[in-house]
Amino acid sequence: MHKITISLVATLFFGISLRLSAQPANHLFKIRTITAGITVNDLSDTTSVVKAVEFLKQARTDYTKAGYDVQTIRISTQNLYEYLGGKTLDEALPFLKKFDEIAQRDDVSFAIGAVLPPNEYNAAVASWAAKLIGQTELINFSLPVSSTALGIHRNAIKAAAEIVVAVAKVGKGGEGNFRFTASANCPAGIPFFPAAFHSGVNSFAVGLEYPNLLTDVFSKSTMVNARQNLKAELEKQFLPVQALATRISSTYSWQYDGIDTSPAPGLDASIGTAIETLTKQPFGGPSTLSACSLITDVIKNLDLKTCGYSGLMLPVIEDKVLAQRANEGRYTVQELLLFSSVSGTGLDVIPLAGATSQATVERIFTDVASLSLKYTNKALSARLFLIPGKKVGDKVTFDNPYLTPAKVMRVEY
Repeated sequence: MHKITISLVATLFFGISLRLSAQPANHLFKIRTITAGITVNDLSDTTSVVKAVEFLKQARTDYTKAGYDVQTIRISTQNLYEYLGGKTLDEALPFLKKFDEIAQRDDVSFAIGAVLPPNEYNAAVASWAAKLIGQTELINFSLPVSSTALGIHRNAIKAAAEIVVAVAKVGKGGEGNFRFTASANCPAGIPFFPAAFHSGVNSFAVGLEYPNLLTDVFSKSTMVNARQNLKAELEKQFLPVQALATRISSTYSWQYDGIDTSPAPGLDASIGTAIETLTKQPFGGPSTLSACSLITDVIKNLDLKTCGYSGLMLPVIEDKVLAQRANEGRYTVQELLLFSSVSGTGLDVIPLAGATSQATVERIFTDVASLSLKYTNKALSARLFLIPGKKVGDKVTFDNPYLTPAKVMRVEY
């Protein structure tokens, strides 16, 4: 009888909670993405893609009804090389364009994972990547440059560098590289792009944008109590997100992989502002490293089911404060990598001179690969923007509404 009473009370309470949560909520964070991971049968398997779109739309509706702002829905497949079915990359291109057409129709970003097997070099992959970027709008892809199994993938590093150089010439301002990354020791199930790829049964994960929540907590904290305050507030805010994901998983029979607790920034949600609120110093100055470490320690140890990077993101041209501090010369590319050693997800959307050599790109990727293997389970990636016609110190603007104007950064190699 006692168990029945508890169950009844819990059911009534959950029903009341759902009705309350359906009212508009003033959250200081957003759902950046709900990402569905699917295993397609082959390149022609659009049926699985359409079913994933249907699931994502329903999941988005459920979160929206609960008062959350959902920015994007996304799909990732297993690594492309796993379902080529004997076709060449060029032969696969028309099929990928079909995936892209579905993605455009339903406003869903799409990731095809790694385009080559581990540590394989293909002299034709760079020109193919340029064609893929030029002929699609929403297809993202990657190339792993390290793994715990094989160490540093030196052949892949060469191929990835060639891709960056080739893709930089497609479209305006090097923006094609927004959809490609060199991934380092990255696991399946990352909900953020372009590093995302899938493995196993159909599943989904959630990615968040919450620098404004960090800023709010740090405005009421000191370096002494910030860790405790942040952990308590993030768990308070994110446990309902997890509870709803668990219910969605049960309702629609899609496996729930977890929340990637990386605090993805946006143009109106600056991780630079959050860090400066804590340190009382401009980003890049003394105590920046300590703040990065503190944030990461908290987000990696939340009492939640987590997945993906779950690390600090420092994307230079997606964050107005990070871009401004780079413009002021307060930090370098190498220092960003240093910050990643205690925290982040690597080097993300870094604006570099158009004449940056392939050899320099390879050295950067090698550093990222090495760092990813230094610590257990450290997932990193590197998205480099070579800006055609621009040199160090030149100001650049972008057509992409998610990117902010910045100056081309110097890289000391």
